[in-house]
Amino acid sequence: MRHFWSLASKFSLPSFIIWDEVGEDQFEREKVLVDIEQECLDVYRRKVDNANISRARLHQELADSEAEFTHLLLLLDERSLPGRPERITGTLKEQLESITPALREIRIRKEERVKQFRAVQGQIQKISAEIEGRSEYNDSSLNVIINGNDLSLKKLEEYQNELQRLQNEKIERLKKVENYISMIRSLAAMLGTDSSLIITKVHPSLNELSGLSKNISDSILEKLGSTVQSLEADKKTRLEKLHQLGKALTNLWNLMHTSQKDRVRFSNVTALISLSSEEISTPRSLTLDIIQQAETEVRRLDQLKASKMKELFHRKQIDLEEICKRSHMEIPSRLEMESIMNLMNSGEIDHADLLTSMNKHITQAQEEASSRKAIMEKVEKWILARDEERWLEEYSRDDNRYSVSRGAHKNLRRAERARVMVSKIPALVDILIAKTKSWEEERKKPFLYDEVPLFAMLEEYNLLRKERDEEKQRQREMKKTQNQVPVGQENLFVLRPSTSSKRLSDRSLNGGFNNGTPVNRKFSLGIQQLGSTPSNTPRQSISLLKEAKKDHYTKILSHSRFVFHPGDDSASVLSSFSGPFSP
Repeated sequence: MRHFWSLASKFSLPSFIIWDEVGEDQFEREKVLVDIEQECLDVYRRKVDNANISRARLHQELADSEAEFTHLLLLLDERSLPGRPERITGTLKEQLESITPALREIRIRKEERVKQFRAVQGQIQKISAEIEGRSEYNDSSLNVIINGNDLSLKKLEEYQNELQRLQNEKIERLKKVENYISMIRSLAAMLGTDSSLIITKVHPSLNELSGLSKNISDSILEKLGSTVQSLEADKKTRLEKLHQLGKALTNLWNLMHTSQKDRVRFSNVTALISLSSEEISTPRSLTLDIIQQAETEVRRLDQLKASKMKELFHRKQIDLEEICKRSHMEIPSRLEMESIMNLMNSGEIDHADLLTSMNKHITQAQEEASSRKAIMEKVEKWILARDEERWLEEYSRDDNRYSVSRGAHKNLRRAERARVMVSKIPALVDILIAKTKSWEEERKKPFLYDEVPLFAMLEEYNLLRKERDEEKQRQREMKKTQNQVPVGQENLFVLRPSTSSKRLSDRSLNGGFNNGTPVNRKFSLGIQQLGSTPSNTPRQSISLLKEAKKDHYTKILSHSRFVFHPGDDSASVLSSFSGPFSP
């Protein structure tokens, strides 16, 4: 103020000179001085006000800068910042100039952080849209709304973790989509269909030629899964159909003895019989064309089978007879087969059922032949040993057996072997009797050898062998007694025919006895003939028993026979067909 008045005095001095020269009165002079003083005060006040305003503005700017700086530090979660002033001192302008660089730097960091948030959130929204199947999503990070209240690294890390999770989920979904597409292509190739049409039908973006990003939404995955299931069901259905056709072809080929050359055409069908659905991956192996061709071939073979059924049945009949002959079982009569053939010609019996029945009988015959195998081997040994026994008896009755002649040494060696073999006959017969009893108890029927009970044959053989041994013993005793008679009295004795021989002959003629049970006369004669006829072979010897014993054991050998009467249906006819292998 003092400075102000000094200035006012300097400016008022010329005024006084002018006023003195003009002659201005004192009142006007004081009024002017008062006005000047008032104007000076107004100017001063304005300057002071401006200075206060400027100072307040600087205070506000400094406060705003410090507040913004603090806010950005909290927003970015920055505890320390390079270049940040630790303590601000000096004038307001100095303080403001001190905080401005740090504020500028933290603003740059904020912008960079915002860009990071925008990029991460943009990727999150994009992947989320792909997972949700929203193809209309605009791939632009400018549309991302950033939450300005939290730009910390912790929040950014949360968004990055969420982005990583979504990326992993996207990768997994893409793998599932690719896996489904691969399965569809493989199944379509096997079924002979166009995979691209199937895939495009699910969604156009799944086709590689579309150029679109693949839709990986839940609905697309569900559609792909259902498509794969549908193709798998078609694959299974076609495979089952081909299994049936392949088995039908194989059965028809085997029945009609089709050559291997004719089977090659459908080898791809029969090769699938032993394969499961998971084991098949060959392209075009389950096409509709293959199924249609196989069905056509089966129909053709069915028609051909009807024309060749007589030949097939005849072959089955021969197979059955061969099995029965090899095991000496009863062979079905010709009348039965002729009745079946008449049914075939009249169409009253189904061909497939007939062949199934014949196969069943053949299987039963094979099973029974297998069960008879051990016994039949023993029977063959017994018959061979019995032939050697017969030969040894004839050889023993030959008075010239020890003479020196050509081949005598061979007969001696054979006699030694025959004695060893004959010595084993009792044990062999006992084993046969035990095995036969066990077999008959298990099967609940007699064991027949060429329609003659084997057990009766063995019992009869044991009885005849015992009587023969007794006869030999009596002859040895009689010979010993004869040797003790004096030479001079030889002519005084006349030997009578042995009563034991007569009794044996009478017993044979009267039928003999087997444990107190009468034995058929023809059967006894057959056994004697089996042991005494030199010309009989083992097969011929047993054949002689067949007719001799057939009438006596009719009740034992009775089985349900195949008799066709007018009016019988095919089911009753098939059920009445039985053979020696029937239980």
